[in-house]
Amino acid sequence: MASILLDSCVWGGALPVLLELGHDVDWSGSWEQDPGDAAILGHAHSSHKILVTLDKDFGELAILKGMPHHGIIRLTGFRAAQMAEAIHHIAVNYQDDLANAAIITADPERIRIRIP
Repeated sequence: MASILLDSCVWGGALPVLLELGHDVDWSGSWEQDPGDAAILGHAHSSHKILVTLDKDFGELAILKGMPHHGIIRLTGFRAAQMAEAIHHIAVNYQDDLANAAIITADPERIRIRIP
């Protein structure tokens, strides 16, 4: 399964569900303090984790500033209770794209993939 870092804006209840599904997951919301977006993306990259967020700023860091990453999933429009299933679905079905540093934006109706 996937190695995932959940940004603090992602519902913390997704963590135990994803762990139960077999993913290696960390949630930045449990960290002592928020180190900022660049540090979170850097941590995800150095630990070879897919970053999952609701925030479009990470895509801007990756695209405009060229920060390296191991894939970014941005969720929009999902209720908290839907997040874990959406993350699992994307991590499993789009693992090759994510391994190639894709930025995936997903809402309940569609999935958009940006390959570098």
